[in-house]
Amino acid sequence: MKAVVQDRYGEADVLELREVDRPAVGDGDVLVRVHAAGVDPGVWHLMAGLPYPVRLATGLRTPRIPVRGLDVAGRVEEAGRNVTRFRPGDEVFGTCDGAFAEYARARADRLVPKPGALTFEQAAALPVSGCTALQALRDTGRLRAGQQVLVIGAAGGVGSYAVQLAKAMGAEVTGVCSTGKTEVVRSLGADHVLDYTQEEITDGGLRYDLVLDTAGNRPLKLLRQVLTPRGTLVIVGGEAGGRWLQGLDRQLRALALSAFVGQRLRTLVAQSGPEDLEFLCEAVEDGRLTPLIDRSYPLAEAAAAVRHVHTGHACGKVVLTV
Repeated sequence: MKAVVQDRYGEADVLELREVDRPAVGDGDVLVRVHAAGVDPGVWHLMAGLPYPVRLATGLRTPRIPVRGLDVAGRVEEAGRNVTRFRPGDEVFGTCDGAFAEYARARADRLVPKPGALTFEQAAALPVSGCTALQALRDTGRLRAGQQVLVIGAAGGVGSYAVQLAKAMGAEVTGVCSTGKTEVVRSLGADHVLDYTQEEITDGGLRYDLVLDTAGNRPLKLLRQVLTPRGTLVIVGGEAGGRWLQGLDRQLRALALSAFVGQRLRTLVAQSGPEDLEFLCEAVEDGRLTPLIDRSYPLAEAAAAVRHVHTGHACGKVVLTV
C-alpha cells in the first residue's frame, strides 16, 4: 500500500510517499480503507519533533511511528476477532496512528459510525479539532448558557468548531480572526467579530466569562485583561517560542499563576473518545455543527498540506483524500 512516511524529524520535505506493508490487525483492531485524513497542527509537531519534549513520547532520534496522520475516515476492510461493533464495509471515522495511508489500523474504541450527513472529507476533519473544541468549552471552560465567550483563532480548525458549539450551548460569541476571514466567522454564527489586524481584543474594554485561545501568542497579562474577575481562560496549543517549549511556557505559567488569582487559567490536551465523537455526530445531524474545510489535497501532496496548515492561514480544516 502507499503511505506517507518519514525516517527523520524535520520540515515537511521529510515526508515521502512510499510503498509499505499493510498494518497487521490485532484482536481489538479495525483495518480501515482510508478515504480521507485530517491535517492539523499536531501533525506538524509530530513530524518536526518539536518542541523537543514531544520526542519523549514519539522517539528521541527518529519517529517511532513513521506514518503520519491522526484523523481518519473510511470503510472497514477487516475487523479483529474481538470486535463486535464493526464489520467489513461499514463507514467509520475517528483517530488512529498512521492515517496518511491507503490503509490504517485503528483501535475499535477510537472509531464511530460515520453519519450519512457527512462526506468522508468532512468526517476526517472532525475528530481531533472537534473534540478539542468541545472539551475546551464544556469540560475545561465549564461554559453555561448566557455567558460571553471570546474565541481567538475563530476561523481555524478548533476555532471554527468552537464558535458553532458555543452558540449551540447558548453563549454570546465573539470571534477573533484576520480581515479575509471575518465573513466566514460570521457565517459560523458568531455574534461579533474582531479583526485583529485592525484592533486588539482589549480595545473595546469588554470582559468575557470564557476566553478560548487556540494556538495564539498573546501574553497572559493581555488575555487576563479581557476576562471577568472569575472568568476562565483555556489555552489550546501554542506556536510561538523556542525549540524546547514552543508555547508550552505560556501554558505552564498560566497554570502556576492560576493558584494565586481569582481567574481560572487552564490548558488542555484533548482526547478523541467515542462518546464525544458521537456527541459531535448528533450535533452534525441536527444542524448545530458543520465542518469547515479550507481545501483538500491528494495523498501524494501531504507535504504541501502540512506546510499550508503550519502557515496558520487555513480557514477551517485541511484534509487529504486517498
